[in-house]
Amino acid sequence: AGKRPPSGFLRLGAMLTRVAIAAALVVAADAFAPMGTPLLRATRAKAASPIARAGRLGGSAPVLRQRQAAGLSALSMEGEDYDLIIVGCGVGGHGAALHARGQGLKTAIFTGADVGGTCVNRGCVPSKALLAAAGRVREMSDAKHLEGFGITVGEVKYDREKVAAHAKQLVANVAANLGNSLTGLGVEQIHERGIYAGPGKVKGADTGKIYTAKDIIIAPGSIPFVPPGITIDGKTVFTSDDSLKLESVPEWVAIIGSGYIGLEFSDVYTALGSQVTFIEAMDTMMPTFDPEIRRVADRVLIQPRKIDGYTSVFAVEVTPGVLGEKPVKIKLVDAKTKEEIPESPMFVDAALVCTGRIPATKDMGLEENGIETFRGFVQVNDKMQVLDKQDGTVIPGVWCIGDANGKMMLAHAASAQGISAVENIVGRHHAVDHDCIPAACFTHPEIAMVGLTEDQAKAKAEKEGFTLGKSTGSFKANSKALAELEGTGMAKCLFNKDTGKVLGVHIIGLHASDLIQECSNAMAAGTTVKELSMMVHTHPTLCEVLDETFKGAVGMSAH
Repeated sequence: AGKRPPSGFLRLGAMLTRVAIAAALVVAADAFAPMGTPLLRATRAKAASPIARAGRLGGSAPVLRQRQAAGLSALSMEGEDYDLIIVGCGVGGHGAALHARGQGLKTAIFTGADVGGTCVNRGCVPSKALLAAAGRVREMSDAKHLEGFGITVGEVKYDREKVAAHAKQLVANVAANLGNSLTGLGVEQIHERGIYAGPGKVKGADTGKIYTAKDIIIAPGSIPFVPPGITIDGKTVFTSDDSLKLESVPEWVAIIGSGYIGLEFSDVYTALGSQVTFIEAMDTMMPTFDPEIRRVADRVLIQPRKIDGYTSVFAVEVTPGVLGEKPVKIKLVDAKTKEEIPESPMFVDAALVCTGRIPATKDMGLEENGIETFRGFVQVNDKMQVLDKQDGTVIPGVWCIGDANGKMMLAHAASAQGISAVENIVGRHHAVDHDCIPAACFTHPEIAMVGLTEDQAKAKAEKEGFTLGKSTGSFKANSKALAELEGTGMAKCLFNKDTGKVLGVHIIGLHASDLIQECSNAMAAGTTVKELSMMVHTHPTLCEVLDETFKGAVGMSAH
């Protein structure tokens, strides 16, 4: 007591303090700074050197090896290769990997040579490139609309190959960025398909090598569903996977299914000059949309365009043709009577199959290792823990996110589930509220929604005994929309009149996909319509459509 410690101890203590601060800076930078920023690069360089000199840890990105919340460390892994292995590198798997590294987990991801998965390579990303190009063609070809601005243009032309190249290059750029972000954060990428080999084990499909981890996240995504009787050749009969390549623009294309994907492709094809015929098995077109939004969509997205269609009709046989030589043959039957309709067979230049998606869980080793799927979907609880069967028991250390669990087949939902799974892995309970996750259809104009449709809200109100409220706002009275000569559209808010709780919001109109986020955030935060009605919206902006909607919910008027 009272003695000064030897100078060597002081130097060691100072060095360890610097190491601790440096490591903390690395973790903070990895958690909050964008990849490749000067701050992050500088922090890594400074943090790595004292650690390396101490001979403890390498200088690679993030160096934290403790699972603080769970009270675990790398020393407790008992020889496992990783803290976490993720099987699948779509948006869900990628999001889980980034968050896992931010929590200090030693992480590996099986990419299946498909970094970015369906969303980046065959879905959200390339389709937006095609929609952007087609939207400009549509806008510049609308002489009446341009005349309102005092603009006159000549003949509008497009180069199909260059439009397709734009989508292809965007895919390459985004996929590369995702791969680089994994590398920068120290996630080991295993470029083969992963097969579940039992608790704590994943086998490489190509090499047969076994990798071990304390936790495994299954995230294989989904593939297009092709009904029996439909033959895919990828040229004249194809799914969205092939149509995104835009290898041709058919003069007449049949789109089987009128959901999000089918509607977006009708937008692309009609803008580029095609005639579209929808074949829908349900009683109405766009069956998943809110009925009121559906009616507006029919008026602005279907009726004015070269689109017709059948409802309550199955395409039971689709036979490919030859581009420019032989048409596609489609046999049509009544969905109720199962009898062939008079218009059958139908002959078109091409057929796009948009009949939904199914989980890509086949041949993943699940059933062989005690995981019973239901129609291919892996069963999970609200923590994303895998159950051994429907309503079964939890399999410790195994998680499933994204399209493979079927809870909500959207890319951003998969990402949210991946982050949630990691939160639970490190000991912090979390459950995704899927009722607050928005969705969008990127047509021109766009459609977006979050929460319940009006029919669903009515059923909930009747069951739970509350009064359902509804309020609407219009784009036709919005200054910004009128300045754009885009006054077509509406917003609708459904809410519990007794509590003010928002149950659902639906929008069709200019930039609906951006406007819906305010509503999603409000629902997630539990903000009432009264509170929303008193919030200030920038003028003049499109979001004032929502201001009008929320004020109307509580009897206020919006100027």
